[in-house]
Amino acid sequence: MVVMGGIIGSGIFVTPAIVARSVHSTALILGAWLIGGVAAILGALVYAELSARRPDVGGQYAYLREAYHPAAAFLYGWALLLVIQTGGMATSAITFARYFGQLARIGIGEGALAAAVVAVLTAINCFGVMAGSRVQSALMLLRIAALFGLIVCGLAAGAAPPSQLPASDGPVALGAALVPVLFAYGGWQTACFVAGEMKEPRRDLPRALLLGVAGVITLYTLVVFVCVRALGAEGLARSTAPAFDVIRRVLGERGAAVLGAGIAISTLGFLSQSILTAPRVYFAMAEDGVFFRSVASVHPRTRAPVVAIALQGVLTIVIALAGTYEVILGYMVAIDFIFFALTAGCIFVFRRREPQAPYSMPGHPATTLVFIAICAAVVLSTFARDLRHALLGLGITLSGLPVFALWRRKAA
Repeated sequence: MVVMGGIIGSGIFVTPAIVARSVHSTALILGAWLIGGVAAILGALVYAELSARRPDVGGQYAYLREAYHPAAAFLYGWALLLVIQTGGMATSAITFARYFGQLARIGIGEGALAAAVVAVLTAINCFGVMAGSRVQSALMLLRIAALFGLIVCGLAAGAAPPSQLPASDGPVALGAALVPVLFAYGGWQTACFVAGEMKEPRRDLPRALLLGVAGVITLYTLVVFVCVRALGAEGLARSTAPAFDVIRRVLGERGAAVLGAGIAISTLGFLSQSILTAPRVYFAMAEDGVFFRSVASVHPRTRAPVVAIALQGVLTIVIALAGTYEVILGYMVAIDFIFFALTAGCIFVFRRREPQAPYSMPGHPATTLVFIAICAAVVLSTFARDLRHALLGLGITLSGLPVFALWRRKAA
């Protein structure tokens, strides 16, 4: 549930339409999602080996620290706090507010509603990992039910007429389509953040990564197929809420409102999962002496890192109030995939130091290099499409270098 919850966010209810605006044939729309699924499986295999070798609190932060240098790990944690995780959480909260606000017709602004839901879920996770995981599992089950409801409606709807859009299905268009697809598939790595709190991380975490990603690929492919089938490539490209449009064709306005409310609430699952997992990275940073010491404190009864959870929640609320979905996506994706590539490179370092491992990446080094190449392509495509916001994300990340130097000097 934690692995799938880290992947299935608001993206699958929005991204199929964005992909259809880049590539206009059914084959390439589905092909983009299958390519993204292959990349996600490769990523899960990479993180399965790393989690088996280093089942430490902080996951990706610990891999970068042990393989390269504490500065590389700090930059990741810094970017996670200010760009990657808080940005992803803000987009999820904004999507929920956008959908739910339209359905409920309440007189609260999009930003305010997004901020309120972040505050509520942050408070729940301060009660401990069990409270957060129960909410996460409930929201994950609701999301799966909503996705299956969408799939059933899509199969029941009649097939749409062929698209009349002009062809633009070259490599450049496919590359542009893959950026939001890979963003929608991202998130499997966050399950590694809680490895230090698992009973058998070397055994259970690799299994969870592979089974969770495989389940998401199946759900995503079915959702995209029924969206294209029911709306057609042209109708899908014009849609702003493809899930609602598919359901509306079968159940009408009232039925779409009921199932749409379930979809809107289910988008909170990614938000809940992020609040549950990511603060463990800031906790690890503080324990290493490169962040505020209070962030490493835990509640005496619940043992939850409440200061880290609250800090992340406050920053997410600020970003949600200040930005929009498209702007946040523009500056966070490139940075996320830079660190994916760097983390995949950790396998080469660890294998040289310790040839034997509880779990090994199949097909290494070829499969690892393919994953790194996919990450590099996403980074280059993001910078080419939205240079200003990508540079903003890079600038925020690199601003962590002098901060790291100051903390190291203070610690010394």
